[in-house]
Amino acid sequence: MGLCFSSSPTEDDEPTSHPHFAGGNVTLITTKDAWDRKVSESKTQGKIVVANFSASWCGPCKSIAPYYIELSEQHPSLVFLTVDVDELTEFSTQWEVKATPTFFFLRDGQQFDKLVGANKPELQKKITSIVDSQVPAGQK
Repeated sequence: MGLCFSSSPTEDDEPTSHPHFAGGNVTLITTKDAWDRKVSESKTQGKIVVANFSASWCGPCKSIAPYYIELSEQHPSLVFLTVDVDELTEFSTQWEVKATPTFFFLRDGQQFDKLVGANKPELQKKITSIVDSQVPAGQK
């Protein structure tokens, strides 16, 4: 499923294990029901979702995963999800994921932004912008 920006599967990779994608405040999504539940909860709580569509064999996905986990710990006001494109192939296709990693930003269950690739500065910039926009004007 999709292209990885700089890596291909190798014999050393373990496609069935995801320890590098979960942790911090990141929820690993393994079913469509789990996705629907988390997005619904986020809508109810008025939280923005950051969804990372990754693959266990993708080098850039693995390299940005610890940073993504770190961001989830720094920004508890956001909901961080990770979807393995190989486990949820049809679902990833519905989201038109063409390369991994792809980050989607959702408000009220609707996509309002997207980032393709393991670009740490751009991911940080987008998240900072979202968090800053959530702070009431009198509290900045």
